[in-house]
Formats: sequence, C-alpha cells, structure tokens
Amino acid sequence: MSVYYKPERKPDWNYGGPRWRLSRSKIALFLECPRCFYIDNKLGHARPPGYPLNLNTAVDALLKKEFDVHRAGGSPHPLMQVYGVDAIPYNHAEINIWRENFKGIECTHAATGFTVSGAVDDVWVNPKGELIVVDYKATSKDEKIESLDKDWHDGYKRQMEIYQWLLRQRGFAVSDTGYFVYANASKDREAFDGKLEFEVTLIPYTGSTDWVEKTLSDIRACLEGEDLPQAGADCDYCTYREVVSNALSAYSTTKEKGEKPARKHLAKKDDAKTAQLF
Repeated sequence: MSVYYKPERKPDWNYGGPRWRLSRSKIALFLECPRCFYIDNKLGHARPPGYPLNLNTAVDALLKKEFDVHRAGGSPHPLMQVYGVDAIPYNHAEINIWRENFKGIECTHAATGFTVSGAVDDVWVNPKGELIVVDYKATSKDEKIESLDKDWHDGYKRQMEIYQWLLRQRGFAVSDTGYFVYANASKDREAFDGKLEFEVTLIPYTGSTDWVEKTLSDIRACLEGEDLPQAGADCDYCTYREVVSNALSAYSTTKEKGEKPARKHLAKKDDAKTAQLF
C-alpha cells in the first residue's frame, strides 16, 4: 500500500467522531460530488490524494515570508502600492494559526453543530479596520493573468468566500473584496539558468457568502441520511468506480460459468495488426 494513501480511516476522524471537522476542502468536495463527500466523511474512505505541488508550495512559503516583513513593519507591500490597494498585512496574534494547514480559522456553527475551519494564505487590513482575505496562486501560463473568468475558477472564488464567512463568524469586520496574488512563471526566457522568473499580478474579487448557510444545512442533511447521495455530474472518481465495478462483476460471472473473459481490442489508427489488448 502507498505510504500516501490510507483507505481505512480511524472512526474518530469520521462524521460523528470527536476529531471530525468540516474543513474548507470538504465543503468544496461536497459541492463537487456529494457521493464522494459521503463516502469520505460518513464511510471513512477518502479519495486517493493527488501528487503534492511542491513548486506551488514553495511560492506560497516565499510570498508569506515576503509579506511578513511588511506585517512586522506595519507597512504596505509594494504590490499593494502598484495596484492602489490601501491596506497593510494584518498583524494578529493568531495569524500563523489561521495560515496553518489542519488548523486555520475555526468556528462552531450553531445551526448544524459543525466545527468549520479553513487555512487562509494571508489577511490584510484596510484603514476602516476591515479584514481583506488574500489567496496566493502560482501557475505558468503563456498569457498574463488578469482575471478569473474560467469555469474552474469558481472553486477559487468559493474558497475565498468561505474564508470571508469564517472571519465574520469570529466577529471581524470583513471586506467583500478580497485579492488573489497570482504568480505566473515565464516560459519565454532563453534558458532556465537554475531559476524561474515570475510575473506577479493582483486580482480583486468581490465575494458573496450568501450560499454558505444553505450549503452547511445541505451537508448536515447529507451526513444524517442513510442513502448514498447522487454522484456529481462530472465526477471522474464515481465514473471510474462504476465502470470498474461493472467490469469486475461481469468478469466474475464469466469465470463462474467457466467461460473465457471477453477481450476488447483497440486498433491503432493506421495499423490494425498492432491492436492492443485492453
């Protein structure tokens, strides 16, 4: 078994267990696929994890160090000045807890009884005392990153809105407008020379947390139910499970009858003689 994947979680970490929490990523999973969410949190079998994005993690760590210099000095970061953002990095006693994975900003949601949490990348504060949620992103695109207009950016936006909601639950005044610090690695240099050069842009986003309360209510109903929820429309994990389950069932039935399993061939486009067995 892979050291990165433990399919049998201890019951303490499942819904109803003393260590279970509803993290920001679990909320995102529910919105993506209620069935995978239920299998994870109720039955205790999480999806296999993706590979760690170590370069992205490195960019996050360096950006935090850079903004922390200005946090300690009570001064605006040059990026704020370039984009005309009247704010400074917020210096709070819990800022490092808020940014730590598996801890983060945490609150108890009275209507559901959930402990809801999420680890934010950064928090700034404006002259009115409003907190500004900031999320770091790293990528390598040919075009300049100036907007979040792709369908898959919706997850980024909901992520920021959860952080805004969490801070408000903690009693803070929070600006509706947050910012994405986007670091885009250039690929048009003549050589690597042992370093990447990034263009850093600041993208504002005005969020709305109106959807959060209903989603938490829906999550509770899902977890309290005994029926397996519907799969998400675009969930590749559920599609894979269904296809493999059907294939294994058919294979088992064929073997029990003493028949040879059916073989499927896929011919290469221009050479049927080199058909591959699947």
